[in-house]
Amino acid sequence: MKHFSRPQLAEEMIDAILGKNLFGDSHNGLFLAAPRRTGKTTFLRLDLKPALEQRGVEVVYVDLWSSPERDPGLVISEAIGEALTKYASFMAKAAKTSGIHGLSIPGVMSIDIGRIGRMDGAALTDALHALILAAKKPVALIIDEAQHSLISENGRNCMFALKSARDQLNQPGVIQLVLVMSGSDRDKLLHLVHGNSAPFFGSRVGHMPELGADFITFIAQAIEETRPDLTPIDAATLLLAFESFGNRPQLFMAAVSDAVSPLAGALERFENMVMAEALKQRDLDEQEMESAFLGLTPLGRAILWRMLEREGRFRPYDAEALRFYKEKTGRSWSITMIQKTLQTLRDQDPPMVWKSAMGEYSVSDAAMHRWYLGRVKHGGWPPARD
Repeated sequence: MKHFSRPQLAEEMIDAILGKNLFGDSHNGLFLAAPRRTGKTTFLRLDLKPALEQRGVEVVYVDLWSSPERDPGLVISEAIGEALTKYASFMAKAAKTSGIHGLSIPGVMSIDIGRIGRMDGAALTDALHALILAAKKPVALIIDEAQHSLISENGRNCMFALKSARDQLNQPGVIQLVLVMSGSDRDKLLHLVHGNSAPFFGSRVGHMPELGADFITFIAQAIEETRPDLTPIDAATLLLAFESFGNRPQLFMAAVSDAVSPLAGALERFENMVMAEALKQRDLDEQEMESAFLGLTPLGRAILWRMLEREGRFRPYDAEALRFYKEKTGRSWSITMIQKTLQTLRDQDPPMVWKSAMGEYSVSDAAMHRWYLGRVKHGGWPPARD
């Protein structure tokens, strides 16, 4: 299946981040949230990155989930260092041949060859400036799953260094450094922009448009080309099924592939089979989250409930939270016991709670928050054991 491209969305974003729009703050950094497995990374890599390059921008792409066990600050620094080597490689080879252990970009910076890609936060501005001058074009740094940077002090410092680099390298009407940061959890991404201690305080997190009717039209046309016997295709049912899958193309395409296969031996329309699979998957997802919630201790359920209710404003130990835990469990709890329970929620496999380097907490899986809102909307909260 060929890639479903969204060129118009990419161009609109680029105009915004390059300061082409009269209003808006995206030139100071574009922060995008989209649920996991909804096509965010594919768009960044296959649509936004090449579109930026076509507009004459040098792009450095970093996916912090590609190496989740590594320090995010180091991963970002190494990506910038690797981009520099494309332009400094001939100088590096000459230096190594002559036995010199360093190279320099006159008037800009000196680089220890052995430390290319391992620059500390304070040097990131110099490194990005060097890359801009060497490439002779603006630089865009795309950081996917940017909220992961906050799990370590080094990662958080890296975010502050990037904010400083943006402020130093950009001037009114002249954008040299573009920052695009995405995340699969809006609550976590908000920690980059909300609060006086946030690296990008004052910026806002936007919602990346999800795949929808245009994507379904694209899929329907592809099916018509390979299976003309299935026409006419009920695109409305396919769109409803896609939405029931949570707008997750991978799960949707797996169901479509199974349904249209000649080996399926279908006795009904393939669209109905895809819809049935979508509803089954939705029920399974909800059952798993309900089971996980009910499997917690009374205090664990109360803490998670409070976290879901408060979204990005959760404070585990304030007076209101303590009253909430008591109300939901029928007893008072010590700070020590709350701390231990939070740690247990973090240590579960998969973890149910995420914690930043600054001690901020959030639900690990954004899908649980959507499940919670759905239960509240239909009067089914909290879940109860049968």
